[in-house]
Amino acid sequence: MKDYSKFKLLAPISATLHNLLLAYLVYFVARTVYLLVNYSYFQQSATSGKLIDIFCGGLVFDTSAILVTNIPYIILVLFPFHKKESHLWQLICKWVFVVINSVALAMNLCDSVYFKYTMRRTTITVFNEFSNEGNLASIFLTEAWNHLYLIILFVLVVWALWKLYRSTGLSAKDLVWWKYDIAALLSLAAFAPFVVAGIRGGFTTAVRPITVSNANQYVSRPVEAALVLNTPFAFYRTIGKDVFVVPDYYSDPQQLASVFTPVHIPHDTIPMTKKNVVVLIVESFGREYIGALNETLENGNYKGYTPHIDSLIRKSITFSRSFCNGRKSIDGMPSILSGIPMFVEPFFLTPASMNHVSGIASLLAAEGYQTSFFHGAQRGSMGFMAFAKSTGFQEYYGREDFNEDKRFNGDEDFDGMWAIWDEPFLQYYAARMSEMKEPFMTAVFTASSHHPYAVPEKYREVYPEEGIAMHKCIRYTDMALGKFFQTASRQPWFNNTIFVLTSDHTNMSDHPEYQTDLGGFCSPIIIYDPSAAETPRMEDKIAQQIDILPTIMGLLHYPKPYFAFGIDVLNTPADKTWAVNYLNGIYQYVKHGHVLQFDGLQTKAVYSLTDSLMKNNLKGTIPQQQEMERELKAIIQQYMERMTQDRLLPD
Repeated sequence: MKDYSKFKLLAPISATLHNLLLAYLVYFVARTVYLLVNYSYFQQSATSGKLIDIFCGGLVFDTSAILVTNIPYIILVLFPFHKKESHLWQLICKWVFVVINSVALAMNLCDSVYFKYTMRRTTITVFNEFSNEGNLASIFLTEAWNHLYLIILFVLVVWALWKLYRSTGLSAKDLVWWKYDIAALLSLAAFAPFVVAGIRGGFTTAVRPITVSNANQYVSRPVEAALVLNTPFAFYRTIGKDVFVVPDYYSDPQQLASVFTPVHIPHDTIPMTKKNVVVLIVESFGREYIGALNETLENGNYKGYTPHIDSLIRKSITFSRSFCNGRKSIDGMPSILSGIPMFVEPFFLTPASMNHVSGIASLLAAEGYQTSFFHGAQRGSMGFMAFAKSTGFQEYYGREDFNEDKRFNGDEDFDGMWAIWDEPFLQYYAARMSEMKEPFMTAVFTASSHHPYAVPEKYREVYPEEGIAMHKCIRYTDMALGKFFQTASRQPWFNNTIFVLTSDHTNMSDHPEYQTDLGGFCSPIIIYDPSAAETPRMEDKIAQQIDILPTIMGLLHYPKPYFAFGIDVLNTPADKTWAVNYLNGIYQYVKHGHVLQFDGLQTKAVYSLTDSLMKNNLKGTIPQQQEMERELKAIIQQYMERMTQDRLLPD
């Protein structure tokens, strides 16, 4: 019989490769689950050719994540010291390997559930995002129960990982120590370049270490980049990284400013009209749910879930195309109240949040307005209080303040997880405004139309389950908004008030038109003036959240320079209106009846807005493409320069 004992010195490297292959299988399972759980968002990609491209691209990012996270295991196994070949050492190696890759699996599975809220992989900023929340355990347990099948899958995969793990099978007493140590050292030295190359994403020195944005080279739609990536990679590649990198599209500052500037110089000669301003930021209240804004949906038979808002729209100004500028609540606040969109990462989770920032509240406070922000959660939740204070809100009212008001029921109206239910809190909001001195500017951030998709006990029969879980919550919040406007209409300040209603972002969807790269950003923007100073109408224009600040300033005839990335959409010709957002390394610029997708270097795709499923790439065929590229580059450069130079006020 042939003696194979001379190959035993290769056992450590052989075992390492075997076990790393198991890690690849774990990541493959996680990506497959990610696809299946969110299939409606990826169904356009569900052809064999596209899925092969996506999964092959995923191998690049899996390699990087597997090698980075498993460095402790690799060193433990390949370290050139023969006495480590003991049962205890091998058991330690096994535990390290299984724990590391079990955590990676858990991160990927959890993120497959979170994707529908953000349409992106979760990054390290998630810790700052939820740092002030005390209800994370209950949220996790609720989602764990709702996705019990993922827990069962997790247990099965971890069990398989433990059973299939291979040890070196060596014993120190059977080894010639110097031969073993030399072989182990050579194995480690030979393996090291492959580890470095795998982490970087290639062998050549010209290859820069891959980042989250590199996922776009394997996909045709930005939303698909989340499927290429994995969550451990997204985490470690965003630790301590510079969020804002200034491009050099324009070398001449004057030329840059001539193409786009966020500094607004009003030329209005009409004296300022000091009307009250009320901004309602309604949690997850996407455009999809509103019947009056979807008259062509389902062949004209779609009724939606918002009869009270439908009624309000008939008395308001709305827009044929309207978008949010981010996919999270913390994206919505700066966009709506300060005219700052989300590029790369949420603004107030970055060091730039320490910049000097203005907003609707600070601009109007300087004109004698009383300003207040309302949110039914505990103070500090989501970082809203800090941002509100930094942008000029003089007062902040939260759950604690609601509880102290004897006119209301206190924590009896707490939803048990996030905040006070919308109906009582909006009544509290109306009551507190009636105690404020005019003119006032207030904003409220609602909370009920959100995970865990519940309504108060007394409404569970009124708003039963229908369609997707979100729909009953939308009906409840719509009712709460209707009652708010009923109460407000009886107040002396009502007719001297401009109301703006929008959502912070979108949420669950059951229509493919709203599951595309652009459809996931469709939010309502509703401007209601009870005095009828503005004629109710549907404007055939593009509008976005960052337009709210300048549009309010225009309605009030605000006379001073101010800062906002958006435009006064009511005083801008339709062909000059536009919108911008950022998804998985791709900027989307909407103008001239098209959306252009740009990766920072080149245009990736152009789609007609009438192509609701974004199937027909028109790149290179529309005459406005060059103009759109030029304008988008100017917006990006202005944003990055001003973020890094603390220039978020008029120059």
